[in-house]
Amino acid sequence: MKWSEISILTTNEAIEPISNILHESGASGVVIEDPFDLIKEREDMFGEIYQLNPDDYPIEGVLVKAYLPVNSFLGETVEEIKQGITNLVTYDIDIGENKVEISEVNEEEWATAWKKYYHPVKISDKFTIVPTWEDYTPVHSDELIIELDPGMAFGTGTHPTTVMCIQALERIVREQNTVIDVGTGSGVLSIASALLKASKVDAYDLDEVAVRSARLNVKLNKVQQVVTVEENNLLNGISEPADVIVANILAEIILRFTEDAYNLVKPGGYFITSGIIQPKKQEVRDSLENAGFIIEEVMVMEDWVAIIAKKPL
Repeated sequence: MKWSEISILTTNEAIEPISNILHESGASGVVIEDPFDLIKEREDMFGEIYQLNPDDYPIEGVLVKAYLPVNSFLGETVEEIKQGITNLVTYDIDIGENKVEISEVNEEEWATAWKKYYHPVKISDKFTIVPTWEDYTPVHSDELIIELDPGMAFGTGTHPTTVMCIQALERIVREQNTVIDVGTGSGVLSIASALLKASKVDAYDLDEVAVRSARLNVKLNKVQQVVTVEENNLLNGISEPADVIVANILAEIILRFTEDAYNLVKPGGYFITSGIIQPKKQEVRDSLENAGFIIEEVMVMEDWVAIIAKKPL
């Protein structure tokens, strides 16, 4: 089978919305080539597990790549992707050079391309993300492993927004807590919550492809007795309260349901939000405070922000 590789040269700010556009167009995952990864000093915190090849990365900007099957609709699909990315400027998102290139690869090359970019990565004190084909031996007895397959996942779980959410969950989730994951994508945050011994995790996503992806990853990590994945628009129609709500989605989307989140979080519970670019930080913070939350912590990683908000007792 032939596949088409679509490569977009853009900015760090546009990674999340462009990834979403690619997923909605039929891509089952994305590869992100950010030259900043070459100089990141993970060693101080967690220890470097893999080596990166500078030849795979752009000199400036960020490359977002995805793979689409070659069929009679490919031309229309690519045009829709291009138009969707161009429309991001109406949301004040900097799309940078926005250079789009298409190339054809066969199925074997497609599989190899995924594996070249995806290695075990320790992202917090406890969590390590491991691709399904890698043999990995935990370094510590309390290390928690999340297995993901980028052939079915929405990214690799190592983007700064995801990392910050998992780090926040690690500190906040307690045994027997209930968790709601809004915009679950690959399901990685739900899996993390279950591994932290949450008693019940409800994961929601509007995209049926994401729902299928999350369900597969939940089974892969053997937490299906705790995590339930359903198709749903944000928190619409949800009435059961939770100890923790987590949402790793765009700031514009978070602003739509801060009051719903406040109403559903139990007193003393938390709302963890990420996917927020720096220029939107204050707007999201104001919205959370206006809803009644107390801002407990603002986390920053690269150009991204996560906010931990608490509902008063």
